[in-house]
Amino acid sequence: MATITDDLIRFAGSEVPQDAAAMMRLSLFDWAACGIAGAREEEFFDVVQIQMALSKGANSVLGGGGASAPTAALINGMLSHALDYDDTHFAHIGHPSVAVVPAVLALAEDIGADLSAVVEAATIGVEASILTGLWLGRDHYQVGYHQTATAGAFGATLAACRLLALGKGDIRHALGLSTTMASGLKSQFGTMGKPLNAGLAARTGVEAAIWAQAGMTSAADGMAGPLGFAQTHHGSGDMVKRPGKAWRILEISHKFHACCHGLHAMLEALRDVDIAVEKIDAVHIRTHPRWMSVCNISDPQTGLEAKFSYRQTAAMSLLGHDTGAIKNFSDDLTQAPEVMALRDRIKVTEDTSLGETQAEVSLRLENGAVRRVRHDLLAPMPFDTRAEKVRAKAEGLLGEGRAAALWQAVHADTLADFTDQLAMS
Repeated sequence: MATITDDLIRFAGSEVPQDAAAMMRLSLFDWAACGIAGAREEEFFDVVQIQMALSKGANSVLGGGGASAPTAALINGMLSHALDYDDTHFAHIGHPSVAVVPAVLALAEDIGADLSAVVEAATIGVEASILTGLWLGRDHYQVGYHQTATAGAFGATLAACRLLALGKGDIRHALGLSTTMASGLKSQFGTMGKPLNAGLAARTGVEAAIWAQAGMTSAADGMAGPLGFAQTHHGSGDMVKRPGKAWRILEISHKFHACCHGLHAMLEALRDVDIAVEKIDAVHIRTHPRWMSVCNISDPQTGLEAKFSYRQTAAMSLLGHDTGAIKNFSDDLTQAPEVMALRDRIKVTEDTSLGETQAEVSLRLENGAVRRVRHDLLAPMPFDTRAEKVRAKAEGLLGEGRAAALWQAVHADTLADFTDQLAMS
């Protein structure tokens, strides 16, 4: 009987549809904008410098400098997830691009690949990470594993194998090697350990592929075999239908708020609420049960914790603070008296009738009236509208001129033009 390993090996050679590649190129732009901005975060500066000193090389690192391919993948995965502003896929409960793109990019520089080859391999890798996330299932995530890091490592590995044009036997070994390295826990949410998870997944992809290419072997089926990844990591192991004409990457969700994606349906629901705060007596947020253990820090103390708090981000939105602005997720705003006072009037409860991409908010006014708003993140969005919103987000992160230059580089085919953009601070 075929297993997920067999399926991924066959999938590695798939022809990439144009619409899937177009979505990946948009995500590549979004990834780069988030990464360039993330490289400016001072708290990561010393960590990056230490990593580059320990593993010297010429592979591009966000913000400038160079490192070996595995270390460049680690750093770029970490920095591109530093702001927690990168893309998400709700089917596999993770951030696909931050695990896959850094792995592909690091190896592409080594072999002299063009940007089209990067996009093609990354599309395969992102799709594979989604399929793997679905294969692992909800229990894997609920028990505490961070699927950006676990499913993402397998996506990064398959993407690296595609770029290096490895044969089926080597791909099998690369996936098997990934099973003994893939790791990452949700307990790191709200700390610098969360973006590290993304970097570790990217590095795993690079190392597993180049080790397999060099002849390192592994268990024949480290994913689905006896004592394999699914069995030992609370994975369901249920077979997942491979994509047909419509690949799952087309369901990718880009962030337009600088916080955990579990908060976005609620924030989108509040976007059109125009009620003076003093007229609001109480706020009741209803969300899918899964998010209660992910982004429901009741009384955050830091800007980083604020990114995982329904009450904090709802209070910010209702008070008119732009949740798409990185600067607003600060310690000072998190502890501002007016924000704290409002969030004390906000209640969050789980609602099993809601899907994972949905939220409903009830606002009870001082005159007794109640206003209800809701949103579903899977509501259809035309590609051109999505691209316009992603470009506007990049302009907010980088400035209009820099965002335009990055957009041009992403839609050219010279890898050096793109990596030059990444190196600029």
